[in-house]
Amino acid sequence: MTTAYDVPADVLIGRITDYIKGNVREITPPEWAAYVKTGPHVERAPQDPDWWYVRTASMLRKLYMKGPVGVSRLRKDYGGRKRRGVRPAHFARAGGKIIRSILQQLETAGLVEKANNGGRVVSAKGRSLLDAMSGQIKREMDRERPELKEY
Repeated sequence: MTTAYDVPADVLIGRITDYIKGNVREITPPEWAAYVKTGPHVERAPQDPDWWYVRTASMLRKLYMKGPVGVSRLRKDYGGRKRRGVRPAHFARAGGKIIRSILQQLETAGLVEKANNGGRVVSAKGRSLLDAMSGQIKREMDRERPELKEY
């Protein structure tokens, strides 16, 4: 059985993004999403108008791979290098509101559930979605791109 571990991350995230955008009504970007930065380490808001769906797909994959994950750990994962002018750069965590909102929307959609020990995990519905998408991608890769056989 093919899982999310067996396919390239960028292809899987792109496929899940398209699925979420077309089929999951519970996941919609709020009106403030067009104007907000994703954290203090970035200088501008995202240029891609569908960045909310891409971030949602990426978070769903992270929850699948890393098990029970909370907002604090996801803030660290999506953080980055903050440039401070003349002073040396430092690491800055991502904003938490976006991450919390996406996790709540994923819970409403039934793709994620809260874990007993804190954090969130992928539900059975979310796991089957990711496994189905991974299986499709693996079959297509075997036919079209034999050089990616090691995935």
